[in-house]
Amino acid sequence: MRKTLLRALAVTGVLVMVGAGTAYALRLQVGKIILTTGGGFTPTALPKNEDAPIRLFGFARIETTDGTPPSPLEKLVLEFDKHGHVETRGLQVCTMKRLLATTTKTARRACPDAIVGKGFGTAEVNFPDQAPIPASTPLTIFNGPKKNGNPTVFGHGYLTVGGPTTYVIQIEIQKINHGRYGFKTVADFPKIAGGYGTPTYGRLKIGKTWKYKGKTLSYANARCADGRLQANGQFIFKDGTFLEGTVFRPCTVKK
Repeated sequence: MRKTLLRALAVTGVLVMVGAGTAYALRLQVGKIILTTGGGFTPTALPKNEDAPIRLFGFARIETTDGTPPSPLEKLVLEFDKHGHVETRGLQVCTMKRLLATTTKTARRACPDAIVGKGFGTAEVNFPDQAPIPASTPLTIFNGPKKNGNPTVFGHGYLTVGGPTTYVIQIEIQKINHGRYGFKTVADFPKIAGGYGTPTYGRLKIGKTWKYKGKTLSYANARCADGRLQANGQFIFKDGTFLEGTVFRPCTVKK
């Protein structure tokens, strides 16, 4: 019952924010947890009937109304506009084996041509009877091997708080048919610092171009079919809190 109530509150918050005209970023709250998230793409002028290269960017910040540590984020589900696609032909593929037990520098050297995105993340580690310890890491997104016929990526981070630890998660880019949305990713977050850490902020930029059989290809591609592109995010926390938000970004038809 508690989870159902939290979900209802989250959806109500989304409707209020969208109705108020917040098209580029959302600020959602359930209980004491506050989530601010947003993003977009460049360029915003795109063809109407065929996909063209784009770069994606996004961020999320998690905080609480009373300044206490938020419940750890356990799962992030993103749904992306159906008016686009991911291209991986001719793109280098990285493997989990090459990324395990690596620092950021070592990982990027292991698969340089498979990098499709970079960013930055922060966390707060709260060991018993100790003051909160801030932690941060560069984030790297690598093209991975296909799974179920779908593209995948590896998300890589490296923290030293609580002992040097490499964090690697594989994320499948699933094809879906869900109204406005045609693609979905599900990221299960690992325990940070043995479960004492919680993510507080993250930002990413996704985009890459390369040559394949004489053509220039782009990892992320989209078209402006009806004047906008949008994405939906679902954030699930360890204590059962559920937050959901939709971000819209207008586009124009490139002549």
